[in-house]
Amino acid sequence: MKKIQNLFLERYALGTKVILVHLYLKKAQQDCPILREFQRLAQDAGFLVLDTLTTTRKSLSPNFLLGKGMVATLAERCNTLGAESVIINHTLSPAQGRNLERAIGCRVLDRTDLILEIFSQRARTFEGRIQVEQAQLAHLRTRLIGGWTHLERQKGGIGVRGGPGETQLEIDRRLIDTRLRTLKKRLAQIKQQRSTQRRAPINEEKPCAVLVGYTNSGKTTLFNHWCHGQSYAAEQLFATLDTAVRYVTVPTLGTIRVLDTVGFIQDLPHELIAAFSATLEEVLSANLLLHVVDIANPNWESQIMEVEKVLSFIGAASIPQLYVLNKIDLLEK
Repeated sequence: MKKIQNLFLERYALGTKVILVHLYLKKAQQDCPILREFQRLAQDAGFLVLDTLTTTRKSLSPNFLLGKGMVATLAERCNTLGAESVIINHTLSPAQGRNLERAIGCRVLDRTDLILEIFSQRARTFEGRIQVEQAQLAHLRTRLIGGWTHLERQKGGIGVRGGPGETQLEIDRRLIDTRLRTLKKRLAQIKQQRSTQRRAPINEEKPCAVLVGYTNSGKTTLFNHWCHGQSYAAEQLFATLDTAVRYVTVPTLGTIRVLDTVGFIQDLPHELIAAFSATLEEVLSANLLLHVVDIANPNWESQIMEVEKVLSFIGAASIPQLYVLNKIDLLEK
């Protein structure tokens, strides 16, 4: 597999033919909802899944996360099947990612990389693209460690190339930090605009209901049906990232604002939560949260818990909730 070097990292090229690795930290059933969700994430991101390997570990290896036997098996399967990338359903440290790529000989992604990849594909608006780029750069900054070969070289000169004796690592960090500051300023402006809009007389006097829920629970479909909206809805994870607002008339209440927000998922990267703060702030303005639940999903109780975690993290746990049990027609009779 050929290595490529972009502005920041020298790594193997990202290919679409992948092998998935799911790690159990304790003995569990093979047909695990989390494993099926992981496979769905990879497919929705446009990857061609050649094989899925599972392994059970009592403890995590600090060098590879996986055991040496699994690393050897993975390298052999990649060579046999012609896999171009490996995706691991766990968070890898920078050192673990580097060691795995050296041992396997191809690009290695972790769960955070996979979710960021999906978000980058789904972002359609200017705001959405800014938020995704901020999350990607924040995550990339944690990957910049001295172990990457091209970061050990020193550069001289002025401007972008750095001062005398400045290492490539320092230059890359400086470039990322500069871009992050620019993105944060733009997002701060968007937050201010949103705040001004919420305080406008036309909005301030109207009750607000916000749809929240696990990704692919059917929030946007319900939103379109209820509010006569035309937001993009599809049977895929994170089909929409952008907040949509509509006004509807409710008996005894009059006109209310209804908002559709981005869906949540297990182990949602903190970089994404932080980057999408401008979008998630809309949740805090709600008088009522309509928590949409895919009741046909066998893992629906765990999905509710994951949504509750994110709501608590952003400070929305105290807002009244109404559970909306969706996809009831798919339940087995």
